[in-house]
Amino acid sequence: MKGVRITHIGGATALIEVEGWRLLTDPTFDPPGRTYSFGWGTGSRKLAGPAIEAADLEPIDAVLLTHDHHGDNLDPAGRALLPTAGVVVTTASGAERLGGTTRGLEPWATTRLEAPGRPTIEITATPCRHGPPLSYPIVGDVVGFALRWDGRQDGVLWISGDTVLYDGVREVATRLQIDTAIVHLGGVQFPVTGPVRYTMTAKDAVELLGLIRPNTAIPIHYEGWKHFKQGREAIEQEFARAPEDIRRRIRWLPIGTAVELAA
Repeated sequence: MKGVRITHIGGATALIEVEGWRLLTDPTFDPPGRTYSFGWGTGSRKLAGPAIEAADLEPIDAVLLTHDHHGDNLDPAGRALLPTAGVVVTTASGAERLGGTTRGLEPWATTRLEAPGRPTIEITATPCRHGPPLSYPIVGDVVGFALRWDGRQDGVLWISGDTVLYDGVREVATRLQIDTAIVHLGGVQFPVTGPVRYTMTAKDAVELLGLIRPNTAIPIHYEGWKHFKQGREAIEQEFARAPEDIRRRIRWLPIGTAVELAA
């Protein structure tokens, strides 16, 4: 995916630069130390601040917000950034909560970013389930995003969003050709719900990558928060046991440093 630069800012937050566009995912810019409630007895404490401050990222053309109701995807400082972005794209229910010109998408619905002198970017929402079966009252709506634009030869750039591995995510493999996958990991757990997971583990990621077979897979959403139960060291141990064809696709980004993806 030549010409694409990605900067992992921390947690689920990343800056994607493509053909003059600056797109920000799940903005979280609060300093560390605060505890956030996610509802129904779940919550977390932020352990690390952003590698880049929000003020140093402007201008932002669009925010791709997988969901608005959890502080590890949109915290108060990230929420304050939203009015400065040209467009905010999120879930249909999140758009109702955020109001204004926020664009809400149901899974497999599409919107477009258009501007003179830049390629049109088509954004398609992809399915997520942010927990085990029947967890919807706790976790609410979440989406991932698939991005395509003119000149792409090898497939879309896909952001998985906060999700477990389930049939809705597996469907992505049957409907999309994926060049670059930004995969939310962390194996999220909460004391109140015991061993159940609310995001993918590295083992899940290995299965998923075997299905979608991207040219590049970028792990994010694995550090900086107490409820992330599988950090980079544990993830790398699992990846090391994966087939070589999976291992060669994985690329870790240094947090806070822009990395240009090769063709």
